[in-house]
Amino acid sequence: MNAVPGPDGLPRCPWAVSAPEFPAYHDVEWGFPVVDDQRLFEKVSLEGFQSGLSWRTILVKRPAFRAGFAGFDFAEVAGFDERDVERLLADAGIVRHRGKIEAVINNAGRALDLVASHGSLAAYFWSFEPPLAELSDPQTLTTSPTAIALSKDLKKRGWKFVGPTTMFAFMQAMGLVNDHVEGCVTRAEVAAARAAFTPPS
Repeated sequence: MNAVPGPDGLPRCPWAVSAPEFPAYHDVEWGFPVVDDQRLFEKVSLEGFQSGLSWRTILVKRPAFRAGFAGFDFAEVAGFDERDVERLLADAGIVRHRGKIEAVINNAGRALDLVASHGSLAAYFWSFEPPLAELSDPQTLTTSPTAIALSKDLKKRGWKFVGPTTMFAFMQAMGLVNDHVEGCVTRAEVAAARAAFTPPS
């Protein structure tokens, strides 16, 4: 897969120029290593909502999701009750899917369990950084052995909407892999960020 010129003429991943909302997200977020627990929980949650939908749909609605889910503060979301579920089901700004809404609330409680056992979500998720030998050419996979292992482990811990494809997309976005295509202007920036990054433990 080859990079293609973006609106400013600079080469980017092909998906990054397929919608007007994508270049900024691609250039400053996608693939850069993340250790902030709230951002990690947000991304797991939004990837779950994306299941069966496009990322553009979710990205456009992200501000409304953040407002509805208390900025994805999982300590607060874990305390949501049926009134919150009904409130969110009435919120036209988000994807109104009861199962996915209830999954985020459930997963918030499971996130608290992970923090208790591992110290942070970051320490847990970065323990699944894939080995170099597992990596393939950028954007040629939709899942991987490590994503499958992460999915299985989360499910065992009671998480929902965390299938292998969802987890691989999470790993791409949160910087556990650098999946920007060769020639993409952001690939080198992500590589430098990853080289300077020490995974939490």
